Amino acid sequence: MDVKIEQSWKNALAGEFGKPYFASLVRFLHGEKAAGKVIYPPGGEIFRAFELTPVDKVKVVILGQDPYHGPGQAMGLSFSVKDGIPAPPSLKNIFKEIEDDLGIRMSGRPNLENWARQGVLLLNSVLTVQAGMPTSHSRIGWQEFTDAVIKYISDNCSGVVFLLWGRFAAEKAALIDTSRHYVLTAPHPSPLARGAFFGCKHFSKTNQILASQGKEPIDWQL
Repeated sequence: MDVKIEQSWKNALAGEFGKPYFASLVRFLHGEKAAGKVIYPPGGEIFRAFELTPVDKVKVVILGQDPYHGPGQAMGLSFSVKDGIPAPPSLKNIFKEIEDDLGIRMSGRPNLENWARQGVLLLNSVLTVQAGMPTSHSRIGWQEFTDAVIKYISDNCSGVVFLLWGRFAAEKAALIDTSRHYVLTAPHPSPLARGAFFGCKHFSKTNQILASQGKEPIDWQL
């Protein structure tokens, strides 16, 4: 597997790449591909979140669980899909909350790269998935890697806003030093949560927190 990752992250996570679990993870993915299994996202996009949001630019972290498992959807950014692909239901609900919270109109464009370039690390806890099989790679080592990412941010950055949606994401709060950072939790934006996500106002709250630190707020409008 070609670990295409931005240099600041390569430096920050150098210790992880040399650990046995990461070598095992790479062997597993090579084996799956050799067996003809389709893996999402494509190899060059697995670390896309890190490419677009260098360590020193991280202002917000939005944590997802694992990539979309449908054709052409996963692109290495949590909740995001490529232009031309219909927005999945969770993303539609995120857009609806932004509109209600900020009083703006979203274009419906499902590609969230613009958020990433502003300092929103769109991190999935698991970075790959087998086509058509959600959570199929949840136990191959990715969570050890992404837990290390969260811990690195917690230990080495300051004033980052972590948006943790749903029970799975909320469990990661234990990795975050809340004396240095801000943690906002809410139910998951999935329709399965029956609208419990709506009204969390995380987007205005995030911008208020950033502004209070003298940081540039996020332009959430796409």
